Amino acid sequence: MSLIPVTILTGFLGSGKTTLLNRILKEQHGHRIAVIENEFGEAGIDNELLVQDQGEQIVEMNNGCICCTVRGDLVRILGELHTKKAAGQLHFDRVIIETTGLADPAPVAQTFFVDDDIGQQYLLDAIVTMVDAKHAPQQLDEHHEAQEQVGFADRILITKTDVVQPYDVAELRQRLVKMNPRARIGEARHGKASIDDLLDIRGFNLNAILEIEPDFLTDVEHEHDDDVTSFVFRESRPVNLERVEDFLSGVVQVYGAQLLRYKGVLNIKGTDKRVVFQGVHMLMGSDVGPAWKPGEKRESKMVFIGRDMPKDMLLQGLANCAVGAKAPST
Repeated sequence: MSLIPVTILTGFLGSGKTTLLNRILKEQHGHRIAVIENEFGEAGIDNELLVQDQGEQIVEMNNGCICCTVRGDLVRILGELHTKKAAGQLHFDRVIIETTGLADPAPVAQTFFVDDDIGQQYLLDAIVTMVDAKHAPQQLDEHHEAQEQVGFADRILITKTDVVQPYDVAELRQRLVKMNPRARIGEARHGKASIDDLLDIRGFNLNAILEIEPDFLTDVEHEHDDDVTSFVFRESRPVNLERVEDFLSGVVQVYGAQLLRYKGVLNIKGTDKRVVFQGVHMLMGSDVGPAWKPGEKRESKMVFIGRDMPKDMLLQGLANCAVGAKAPST
């Protein structure tokens, strides 16, 4: 079999990776895609946010930073996918790896050059990086991972341009060009981007990466920002969406800067569809997601990622959003 093209989809927390991935999975482009999912924290959320009715193979790795799994889970999963494809058990044309927003893409890309088996089975097609127009200036100032994601990109997609001024977008674009002049820069609004500009672009250039990071093929060490932690809220009772929105609106007024990312699915009383709730700092919103399956356990689950978060207050306040519970206060 010919080499299977792989796209690494990266970008800082809340930049719109899952939204774009959903768009790719829904698009009638004729590609059969295997998705490898990685999340930060104890429980996976993104796997529930992805559409799964098109026959895609979705594999979730939720054991922390994908960097840590490069020599283990990632290699194993890629190997298993290839074996099942060769045996006719799975049918896919390409792989998309969606990394956690806290991942440095370098160790992920290294896998395709330092592991012989993977290198003989897969071709690293491109690293696509999502950049949040509203929060990127601060993220690029404060987070090494955000800088690495831009520096390694073959394609950069600026998101959320509709919530900032045009001159802010122009200024951000200039900064991105200075950081990575070789990457083509486009925009993605609500996950809408040209599929042809994301797949089969043969954008990854090892020589260019070696100019940026000479130790790329030998340096497999990386550091984590230990200040960043995560926790999960779970609630088996139906919740009141208006209460959740009111409560979190009050929380972000005080703690918004510390909440890097929060997202999840909510079980709302009176509706057969789950509600997807997402937020970055003080920007948040909800949307109707897929229907609950017959017999499926209906549970609200949200993950919070940030620094010095008011965990107890958030857990108690959200629990008080359950139908029949005491109204929450902030």
